[in-house]
Amino acid sequence: MSKDTTSFSNSALRGLPSIAKLIDTEALQEASQRFGQAAVTTATREAIDKLRRELQGEQHMPEIPSHAALANQIASGLALREENVLRPVINATGILLHTGLGRAPLAKVAAEAAEQAARGYCNVELDLPSGQRSQRSQVVERLLCELTGAEAAHVVNNNAGAAGLVLATLAAGREVIVSHGELIEIGGGFRVPDVIASYGAKLRPVGTTNRTRVDDYARAIGEQTGAVLVVHPSNYRVEGFTHRPELRALAALAREREIPLVHDLGSGALIDFSQFGSVAEPVASESVAAGVDLTFFSGDKLLGGPQSGIIVGRRSYVERVARHPLSRALRVDKITLAALHATLKLYRSPEEARQSIPLLRFLSTPLETIKARTEELASRLRSQLRDWDTQTQADEAFVGGGSLPQQAIPSWSLAITSSAHCVEGMAQRLRVGEPAVVGRVQQEQLLLSLHAMLEEQDEQLEQALLTASQSLASAE
Repeated sequence: MSKDTTSFSNSALRGLPSIAKLIDTEALQEASQRFGQAAVTTATREAIDKLRRELQGEQHMPEIPSHAALANQIASGLALREENVLRPVINATGILLHTGLGRAPLAKVAAEAAEQAARGYCNVELDLPSGQRSQRSQVVERLLCELTGAEAAHVVNNNAGAAGLVLATLAAGREVIVSHGELIEIGGGFRVPDVIASYGAKLRPVGTTNRTRVDDYARAIGEQTGAVLVVHPSNYRVEGFTHRPELRALAALAREREIPLVHDLGSGALIDFSQFGSVAEPVASESVAAGVDLTFFSGDKLLGGPQSGIIVGRRSYVERVARHPLSRALRVDKITLAALHATLKLYRSPEEARQSIPLLRFLSTPLETIKARTEELASRLRSQLRDWDTQTQADEAFVGGGSLPQQAIPSWSLAITSSAHCVEGMAQRLRVGEPAVVGRVQQEQLLLSLHAMLEEQDEQLEQALLTASQSLASAE
C-alpha cells in the first residue's frame, strides 16, 4: 500500500461515524421501532466493522457513503434480513419431496389440525375420560398399529432420532450386526457406522457390499450382540451380482438366537408405491408381518406427514424404547402429533389418501393433465411476456427426499428462453418475488414444472413470471 493510499485510508477511518451517531439518524430510529434497538445496534456495528476492514485492507478502496446513505443501507439490510425467514414457495423444480423446500406439503386437514393445536390447549398427555396422565405417543399409536399391524408404536422428532433411540436402547455397549452393503451415508454426511458409534454401540459388519447371506449373520451373532440392523439403502443401489436375505429368514434367525431384529425403512411407506408406476418401496406393514421386532421410518417423506420418526413393532421392545431417557429429548410436540394423526386417518381410505395427501395426489395426476395445464399456462404467457419465448417440453419429475432414487416420472415443463435477457436473472427474480418461485436453469432455459404444484398455484406462477419479467426489464 502506497503512502498516499495509507494517508487516504487513515483519513477515511477517522471519518467513519460513531455507532451512536448512526443510530440517531431518522432511518435507524424508524428501524429501531420495527426491529428493536438490539438488532439495529448489532447491524450498525457490523456495517462499521466491515467498512473499517475494507479501508485497512490492501484491496481497492471502497467508496465511503454519507452518514445518511449508510444508515439507509443498514435499514434496508435489516428489512431484507427480516424477509428472509420461512416464506411460502411455489415448488416448480419437479422434485416432489424437495429437502430444501421442506419436503412433503401437508394435507389440508393435517394443516388445519396443526393450526387448531397451536392456537390453544389440547390433551397431549392427558386421558380426558379418566383424568389421568397418558403417554404422548398414544395420540397416534392406535392408528399406527391399525395401519401397520404392529403391537405398539412410538413417535419421535425424526427418523435419525428413531434410529439412534433404538440403538441406544438395545445395543449401547454391545455389537450391532449390519451388512457391508447397507453401511450407507444419507444426506448431510450422516453415515450408518458413525450413527452406530455415536450411540455407544459397536459395529459388526458382515458379508460383502454386493452379497450377504443369512449364514453371514448367523456366524456373527454372539454374546456381545445387541441387535441385527437391516437398513433400506434409499438413495443407493447395487445392481447385478447381488444377494440380500429375505426379512422373514433374518427374523427367524433373530428369534432363534433371541436377538432383536430392527429395520430402518428410511423414507418409509404405508402403501405400495408401485401403483404410481414407481419401483416398489418397502412398506411398513410388510416389515412388521415379516417378523421384524422394531421398524422405524420417516413421517415427512413418502408418508406425506409432518417431520417425525415413527417406531412400530413388538410391544415389549417399543415400551423399552419409550422408557429410555433419550426418548424425552426426542419427543414431538402437540403440533406434530395433531398433523400426524390427521394424516394417518386419511390412510384408512386409500382413495381419500390419494386425493388429500399432496404427494400422493401429485403422483396420481395423469401425464395428460400435467401436459394440459402446462400448455394452457404457456398459451396465456405468450401474449403477456415481452422478449421471452415460452414453450412446453417433455420433462421428468422425481420424488426426491432420498426416496425412489433415479426413478424418473414422465412429466411436462414450461421452457422459457430469451435472446434479450438472462434466464439466470429471471430465475433470481422469481426466487425473491412474492410468492417465491423456485425452478431450475438448464441449457440456457428456465424450466418450470407444474408436477409438484397445486392447480390453484398456476395463476400465482403466471403472475410471478409477469412481475419478475417487468422487474428484470426495468433493471436492465
